[in-house]
Amino acid sequence: MIRRFQQLRARHKSLVIAAFILVGCMILLGAIRYTHRVPAIPTIDVKRGEFLDSFDLRGEIKALKSIGITAPAEAGDLQILKIASDGGKVNKGDPIVEFDKTKTEQDLAQHRSSLKYATADIEQARAEARLTEEQDLTAVSKARYDFQSAQLDASKQEIVSKIEGAEAQLKVDDAKQAFNQAEEKLKSDRAVSKATIDGKIEASRKAAFDVGRAEAALSKMILRAPVTGIMSLVAVPRMEGPTPFKAGDHVWAGAPIAELPDTSSLRVAARVDETERGRLALNQSVNLHMDAIPDRQFTGKIEEISTIATEDYTAGWPIPRNFDLRITLDQLDPRLRPGISAQISVIVDRIPNVLIVPVHAMFQKEGETFAYVWEGSKFRQLPIEVSRRSGDRVVVAKGLQEGDRVALQDPTAKE
Repeated sequence: MIRRFQQLRARHKSLVIAAFILVGCMILLGAIRYTHRVPAIPTIDVKRGEFLDSFDLRGEIKALKSIGITAPAEAGDLQILKIASDGGKVNKGDPIVEFDKTKTEQDLAQHRSSLKYATADIEQARAEARLTEEQDLTAVSKARYDFQSAQLDASKQEIVSKIEGAEAQLKVDDAKQAFNQAEEKLKSDRAVSKATIDGKIEASRKAAFDVGRAEAALSKMILRAPVTGIMSLVAVPRMEGPTPFKAGDHVWAGAPIAELPDTSSLRVAARVDETERGRLALNQSVNLHMDAIPDRQFTGKIEEISTIATEDYTAGWPIPRNFDLRITLDQLDPRLRPGISAQISVIVDRIPNVLIVPVHAMFQKEGETFAYVWEGSKFRQLPIEVSRRSGDRVVVAKGLQEGDRVALQDPTAKE
């Protein structure tokens, strides 16, 4: 019995010791977890790296060189049957625009008919002129003969009576007048015939010109790509606002329809404010993000900066004065085309091997700049010194070390 009691007592003592050990482990684990708990607000680790001092601009891709596609100037009102899609790739010789040629074919048939009639009129006028001239020449010959006969009769007045001589002289005068009239009529009819024929020839030339113009217009009812490129439809003024032509629209002669930009001449155009102009230089590096090409990053260099600021009336009031900026691209992409918007980041300076934190990790209080560093179980407020700032990042010169975890929200702020 005593032995049984001793065994129970020893067993109870072991359970108590085990319980104490378990409680101690739990307390120790809780203390460790408390000293290494996760912050309740967002944080970020301080890292060392290259700091890019930059500022952002908005720009647009433009082509310095492009081939314009216009409606035929030889035709009048035209209707589009088919047109290539905006932004699509076209190869040299591919059809870009197809017009309805019904009216042009009708005009061509009418002009050819007019040319045929004009040619026939010329031949008829020439035939009539030849007939008239033959008649006039006959009349002149007869009048000359009569005149010469009258002169011959008048030469006999020495051997005839004075009365007969006077009558002969009168006949000479009449014959001379008739001869002169015949010659004048010949000249007049020749002038009239020439004017008539010239008029018919001019009408024939106009008809031939109209035929050639209609044939040229008919040959341009399908406009083909002169080179391989990206189709860029041109927006034309309309009552509802500038929009490109589409199938079914009527276009006027010579209307601009599309452009095929030279991809080697693509540039990014932008405008920079007067306050930032002094930070720019030729050949300065830039990073670009195209809105229509989100899966690729582009780089480039500043090619040109205007020397004179101009007013930008599209920016609202007060009207700012900006400088024009042109950027060349280091990379080409078949998806690039004029009109695409670009987000431009101009790299002003590069600083290697510095401590970088987001701007949200620094806080201003009473004229001083602080950061909140997580130390095990709580945040500690440390003064810091910021040497550079660009966009949403800053360079910390003093106060932090690489690997420090800093708060992105003020932990002392009351909710």
